[in-house]
Amino acid sequence: MTRPFRFGVNMVTPASGADWRKRCERAEELGYDVILVPDHLGMVAPFPALVAAAEATERPRLGTFVLNCGFWNPTLLARETATTDALTEGRLEVGLGAGYVKEEHERAGLAFPPPRERVDHLVRTVDVLDDLLGEENHQPRPAQRPRPPLLIGGNGDRVLRLAAERADIVAFSGAKHRESGPAALSPEELDERVAAYQGFAAGRATPAELNVLLQVVAVTTDRAAAVRPLMAYLPGMTEDELLRVPLVAAGTVRQIADQLRDQRERYGFTYLTVLDPNMEAFGPVIEELRGG
Repeated sequence: MTRPFRFGVNMVTPASGADWRKRCERAEELGYDVILVPDHLGMVAPFPALVAAAEATERPRLGTFVLNCGFWNPTLLARETATTDALTEGRLEVGLGAGYVKEEHERAGLAFPPPRERVDHLVRTVDVLDDLLGEENHQPRPAQRPRPPLLIGGNGDRVLRLAAERADIVAFSGAKHRESGPAALSPEELDERVAAYQGFAAGRATPAELNVLLQVVAVTTDRAAAVRPLMAYLPGMTEDELLRVPLVAAGTVRQIADQLRDQRERYGFTYLTVLDPNMEAFGPVIEELRGG
């Protein structure tokens, strides 16, 4: 049975209290199912922002997308998670990642370990959240038992294996990070990453929900013009290649909806996230996709 679509908006733009509430209300009006907050310096702090989003809305769930585990002591994170889930009356979804922005660690005065150690800390964090939040006597208690749903984001084998074993939601990145800068995954590279995850998850009784972040949303009749500015950031890719990458949704509302249906069939992506600058543009696409 095909899982229905679910839509999230990642609120990357800081705002005052009144503006924040207004934007969250608008996300609910547009039909978004989840209001998300990232974990980067220069952006809002995740947990207070999610509590404020809960106060401004009634229906959407609320999530971190994703917490940089390198910023967090796991035991203190369990307290933040339980408190936020209780204050939002069980609407929280916890998204975790290993962290990848070295400059942010340096600005915060934190070490930036090599990838293996960062993933080790992600594993420890999942262990602690499961252990502490699952304890009947743990205080504060989350509203959801044994814990809020867990999203794990990443593309590497160890992270995908952990997600296959422990996560309720798996977030695939449409990009890869190199020393020379970010690069978009081709459809074939993403095929391989999803296939790797499916291999790790072969023994699951209940399939996880699969998420992808759409970095670009452009409702237009000139698809090539929409992706042309990206060529400066993704050198070596042609316009045609950019139009094929899964993180780009460009075209008419009908074309974008058809593309996303095709990607659901190809990759299994049913939980689609956009960045808040694209929130309004993607609204008609949500309406188009609601039927299937």
